[in-house]
Amino acid sequence: MKKKQLFVGGSIVGVVLLILFFRIGKSANGSDTDPAGSGAPSPAAVATVERKTLQSSLVIAGEFKPFQEVDVHAKVAGYLRTIYVDVGDHVKERQILAVLEIPELSAELAGADATVHRAEEEILRAQSNLDRLQSAHSTAHSAYTRLKQASEARSGLVAQQELDDAQAKDLESEAQVVEARAALSASQHQLQAAQANQKQLKALSDYSRITAPFDGVVTKRFADTGALIQSGTSSNTQTMPIVRLAQISKLRLVLSIPESVAAQIHVGDVVSVFVQALNQEFKGSVSRFADSLDRQTRTMETEIDMPNRDGRLITGMYAETHLTLGSEKEALTIPLEAVSRTANSATVLEVNARNIVEERQVKLGLEDGARVQILDGLSEGDRVVIGDRSKFRNGQTIQPNVVSSMPSGEAH
Repeated sequence: MKKKQLFVGGSIVGVVLLILFFRIGKSANGSDTDPAGSGAPSPAAVATVERKTLQSSLVIAGEFKPFQEVDVHAKVAGYLRTIYVDVGDHVKERQILAVLEIPELSAELAGADATVHRAEEEILRAQSNLDRLQSAHSTAHSAYTRLKQASEARSGLVAQQELDDAQAKDLESEAQVVEARAALSASQHQLQAAQANQKQLKALSDYSRITAPFDGVVTKRFADTGALIQSGTSSNTQTMPIVRLAQISKLRLVLSIPESVAAQIHVGDVVSVFVQALNQEFKGSVSRFADSLDRQTRTMETEIDMPNRDGRLITGMYAETHLTLGSEKEALTIPLEAVSRTANSATVLEVNARNIVEERQVKLGLEDGARVQILDGLSEGDRVVIGDRSKFRNGQTIQPNVVSSMPSGEAH
């Protein structure tokens, strides 16, 4: 009986000790019955809602391209007799780059010159014949007129046969004059046709000299002396250009602007361009944009013209471009790290006057690299939790530690 009592008493003491151990362990882990954890408030970094000048910008990489670039083809087919330029040569507009040898065209041009000379001689011959026939017609017409006047003055003085012969000669000479005029006109038309053919062949002959369409630099040479060059207007052959020419005194910086900010881009917007290869910053402005989105990338091509007279910028270089999208003075702002975003909303953890965390939905506006504008949901002077929000929950009491605000835009 005594042993039984001792066993029961030991069991009771063990249970009590287990309960005490469990409660002590629970208290050590801070897990008391207070759902808000108010027993020992956790420290938290907070920031104050402040008014600041906010400037929204976009940083995007772009590539420099020539302002103009073209493969220079030959208008007519021929052998490359001489090429005067090579890769890297700077050329001026209308400078001769190469000359073609076109024997067939030379022969055709010589034939056209001969045809023009022959047509000019035919005109001289026709004009001379017209002058002769006009003189003969004038004589015949005068003779007929005198006989007619004499016959009318004295009836029977001139025989009717003689009068009829004179009239026939007058009419015949007149017809010959008309025929000579027609022959002269035909000769003149032949000359015009010959001159048109001569002009066309001369124009084709001029195309045997390949000239530069604009000031630029030769970036590629495709052919060497003696190569057979096909006509650039041929549609059934793979024509080979002579050289590739690029205008680099001014370059295009091409940017792909995301759809989300495409509507905020305007011609004349000031940009800052940093070229890492040169470790140099340049100033510019938006020159043009496509005003249409690429269906594959959902971006809008935008171009900035960059002067390059000293040739420091090289086509193909990448540049980091800062575009200013908008600015707001005295905007109500908070640090970016205080905001949690989803697809359709944004929230912050506000700290009320009793240092209790409350989740609040907010409406956002402009933002830069450090701060974001609050359009609705907070007031000036409110406090919000910054940093890792997973450590805090709605309704929890905290020990706020106000962090001094970072100057707007410092994160750039």
